[in-house]
Amino acid sequence: MVLRITDIARGVALALWAGMACAGDLPAPDADFPVADMGQIELGRLLFYDPILSGGQTVSCATCHHPRHATGDGVSLGLGDGGHGLGPVRAVDPSNQPTHRIPRNAPALFNVGALEYRSFFHDGRLEVDAARAGGIRTPLGSEMEQGFASLLSAQTMFPVLSADEMAGHLGESDVSRAVRQGLMTGPGGAWDILAQRVAGIPEYRARFDDVIGAKPVHFTDISDAIAAFVAFEWQATDSPFDRALRGEGDLTRDQTFGRDLFYGKAGCSNCHSGLFQTDHDFHAIAMPQIGPGKRAIFESGAADEGRMLVTGDPADAFRFRTPSLRNVVHTAPYGHAGAYAQLEDVVRHHLNPVKHLTEYDPAQAVLPDMTGVVDTTVMDDPAEVARIAAANELPASALSNGQVQAIIAFLEALTDEGSLDGRLGVPATVPSGLPVDQ
Repeated sequence: MVLRITDIARGVALALWAGMACAGDLPAPDADFPVADMGQIELGRLLFYDPILSGGQTVSCATCHHPRHATGDGVSLGLGDGGHGLGPVRAVDPSNQPTHRIPRNAPALFNVGALEYRSFFHDGRLEVDAARAGGIRTPLGSEMEQGFASLLSAQTMFPVLSADEMAGHLGESDVSRAVRQGLMTGPGGAWDILAQRVAGIPEYRARFDDVIGAKPVHFTDISDAIAAFVAFEWQATDSPFDRALRGEGDLTRDQTFGRDLFYGKAGCSNCHSGLFQTDHDFHAIAMPQIGPGKRAIFESGAADEGRMLVTGDPADAFRFRTPSLRNVVHTAPYGHAGAYAQLEDVVRHHLNPVKHLTEYDPAQAVLPDMTGVVDTTVMDDPAEVARIAAANELPASALSNGQVQAIIAFLEALTDEGSLDGRLGVPATVPSGLPVDQ
């Protein structure tokens, strides 16, 4: 079953669009989301905020995806295991020193439960693929667990395996030891250890009984619940833009001007298309690379070759997935490495990517102090900057200052204020009894 705005509302909106030729092709005002049982959603909410799912039991999903920071963490590159606090004030735990920052920016979660999503992560390494077992390509290939309910459920299974995000380092816990040995699936694997942890807590076991019955809890049951919660909690479909599409309100003059530029002359919708302003595809637009980078494990350096790491195709070098722009004025920093802290700066980057790449100042990033951790950046290496520039596929364009401001005004119209805190909000406590970041 799916939730869909009525065909009647769509017909009314289509009639209102008839005179909007200047605005280009606007999306249809409907979105499909899965329908889940509220018991499963409420269970997923508790699991999302519970540090029980991390190796050292100090990090939850919400550590890097908190409503206080618009379902992100408010920094360019985050700190997971080995830290305490939230967002820009999160600090290193001296007794559990991390090795480096998380190499990519934590993406926002608005609308990621929509059925139109066909891939996840900045490089799309988790994606729908009919040729693969279970119909999904994953980093674990044929070793991936089966039985999860959705692509989003499969996505939630991976952060718990990352040493820097949730699993922890070296031998600090049973989970981190399993990950270190490459034991992810099956009895004694990292997912199994976590599932048994959760099932051993009476309140969780009782809640799972209500959702799946008395059968043993597998991690796919946990990931299904978290995915159901995320899909329900952060639906952002009631912005001024949505209401205008449905014929329920009007944009301001500046927002209308910006919308017409976005879907017209400025060409933003060439990539930021569809209801959620994403084509779900991958593009190289010379985004600055900061932080430790992400490469194949046998390679050195601090670059991040993006989609090429997944496909192996040199044509995919430095391509990253087009982000949705819903609530974008609240989801800074921007870019796969969070290089830009200001929305106007990332908008202007799109006007001349190579120029802004070569002139980039890393001081624009939001990088909390990590004393003792060496930060690296390819922006110090002219050869790496040249490689990123050479892959750029977005031609330079010219917009006046007024036009840039109008586009930003339109981006503000993509804000669904009611979605920012979520429908259910942050629980005061969780069944493990561990502290909840508020």
